[in-house]
Amino acid sequence: MSVWPMLEDDEMPEASRAVADDIRQTRKTDFLNNFWRVLANDPALMKRTWESLKEIMSPGELDPLAKEMIYLAVSISNSCDYCISSHTAAARAKGMSEAQLGELLSVVGMASETNRLASALQVPVDEAFRRPPKASNSPKGE
Repeated sequence: MSVWPMLEDDEMPEASRAVADDIRQTRKTDFLNNFWRVLANDPALMKRTWESLKEIMSPGELDPLAKEMIYLAVSISNSCDYCISSHTAAARAKGMSEAQLGELLSVVGMASETNRLASALQVPVDEAFRRPPKASNSPKGE
């Protein structure tokens, strides 16, 4: 059960309804999920979260599917059942295949295992990993 109630549109403060409308318009859907319905209890939190999410998840150097798969991997690592479900659905909607999901789950599982081993064994970080790669000012091949 949620700490705050899930608000229907007619129960939301006006500022939250405006954010909900932007979510629907941006996503081109009439659906507003429970996450936003709970955040609607705090219009400032809802707006800040939506604005950040909208910016981060917009197209950039990473394609939308890659961003959803990263979001899913982090959600799995953080054990967020809600986010795992919503971002699995979002990644599938953006074209993630079941084979890709399987590989993603394998990578998350392997990373979790090796992270725990490295942490438990207190393995020192190699100096080569601490140095940033040298930037090149010339185009490739020059």
